[in-house]
Amino acid sequence: MLTQNTTNVVIVGGGTAGWMTASYLSKALQKNVSITLIESSNITKIGVGEATFSSIKSFFDFLGLQEHEWMPKCNATYKMAIKFVNWNTNKKHFFHPFERLDIVDGFSISEWWMKLKKHSEPFDYSCFAAPTLCDSQRSPRYLNGEVFDSRVKQLFSDEHFSEKRLITLADAEGQYPYAYHFDANLIAKFLKDYAMQRGVKQIVDDVIDVKLTTEGSIDCVHTKGNRSITGDLFVDCTGFRGLLINKALSEPFISFSESLLCDSAIAMQVPTNIKKDGINPYTKATALSSGWVWEIPLYGRNGAGYVYSSAFISKEDAEQEFRQHLGPVCQHQQASHIKMRIGRNRNSWVKNCVAIGLSSGFVEPLESTGIFFIQHGIEELVSHFPSNSLNEELIKSYNQAIAKCIDGVRDFLILHYHASDRTDTPFWKATKHDIQLPDELSQRFKLWKKRLPNKKNINPYFHGFETYSYSVMMLGLNHVPENSLPIMEYMDDHKATAQFRSIKEKTELLNSTLPSQYEYLTYVMKSQEQSEYLNENLLDAV
Repeated sequence: MLTQNTTNVVIVGGGTAGWMTASYLSKALQKNVSITLIESSNITKIGVGEATFSSIKSFFDFLGLQEHEWMPKCNATYKMAIKFVNWNTNKKHFFHPFERLDIVDGFSISEWWMKLKKHSEPFDYSCFAAPTLCDSQRSPRYLNGEVFDSRVKQLFSDEHFSEKRLITLADAEGQYPYAYHFDANLIAKFLKDYAMQRGVKQIVDDVIDVKLTTEGSIDCVHTKGNRSITGDLFVDCTGFRGLLINKALSEPFISFSESLLCDSAIAMQVPTNIKKDGINPYTKATALSSGWVWEIPLYGRNGAGYVYSSAFISKEDAEQEFRQHLGPVCQHQQASHIKMRIGRNRNSWVKNCVAIGLSSGFVEPLESTGIFFIQHGIEELVSHFPSNSLNEELIKSYNQAIAKCIDGVRDFLILHYHASDRTDTPFWKATKHDIQLPDELSQRFKLWKKRLPNKKNINPYFHGFETYSYSVMMLGLNHVPENSLPIMEYMDDHKATAQFRSIKEKTELLNSTLPSQYEYLTYVMKSQEQSEYLNENLLDAV
């Protein structure tokens, strides 16, 4: 039972998941709540860069934080896409951008590409502006702070170009035309300061025991410092350990290892000269022999990691391949080895315990969904938050939402491997012949050989990825339908041709007017430093 007057929320575990949860709950729950976060000082901090999903913008907006306030303090950069390298047999890269496809005569521009440009122009560069902007290292914002898609709406109005119909992520709730890269340790520190200013209590100690009530709920946690901390609702942010949800409450974990083969990672900080080399506005994912490498550009350094399957390569050989890929720049850099738990809990809310982040579920970092899962779990917790008693129907609804979200991402990531035409190593052969496809996904693959994915034939549950994402991956991986839709042969092409021309004009305009990401972020950082300097001197004068 929850107390009548004040609900005591105890978050076990800090890091990104813990402090994201604390900061969001401290803003959302405005009265009759006490929030305590317990974190250990002995947890190893890897400190790699973290890439995010476009919905993260709404998280910072909810907290009331402006980009100029938090980005410079977290070495953050903008992310407009993921660049996939060596994921197909012809070694051609392709981009998965945060940019919806335009619609012409009721059909996605991707369908028109299948009919008109399949054999002449790359899909991503024909249908999106982002790939060209990424190649040129453009910023998604002008120096006055204006977002690039807003400028396009002004200049490509109906009066300017009658056939133009812009549909951008900024028009959709919870989505935006860019996401962020940031230092995970620095974002946790920033959100810690934010949460504690809002009354969240921090306890630095190690939880060594969890006591249950006779009914099986968590009564309290005991710490190494001889504290006994009680609570009404416990939030497990202890990562892959699942200290509360799995170890104390014995909730089963459902592994996805039969469908997703990568179970290990090597992470490393990589030095870079951003003034000389610039800052890429995208995450880079390069396929290697037994998995893939992420490269995440931060302001001042990069984060890199090799996600691989331990069934196909040893940790020693994986590190050697990883270092060879990165080249001399990583010669003196220390590597951290991580064993990943791929899958999800059967239920992420059990009794009076809610698991958030890695303790809830994780489906490898291929599409930057780790932070997305944290955000989604927190937002669902707020919308299902109990009053003076735990409601089983609300708990059931929460668990269904979390499970469907994680399962949807699982299916989308399986597509990345299974749809690729690479079979040059044992790992890549196994992704075609040895993995187990969920039944519904198997049926969809058969359909996608005949037609592109659409909103009626992808996973129908919310998992962040829309139809355009599926089409981008299928076409980039050379899993191209045999023909365009038959109906397209009965339709006039002139509007679609005009639309492709408009996309090209829009891209050229943006590419010639947007500042580079390095230029924009340096401008913001210097402006923020100047503002803080003036404020400090003003206070000193007073």
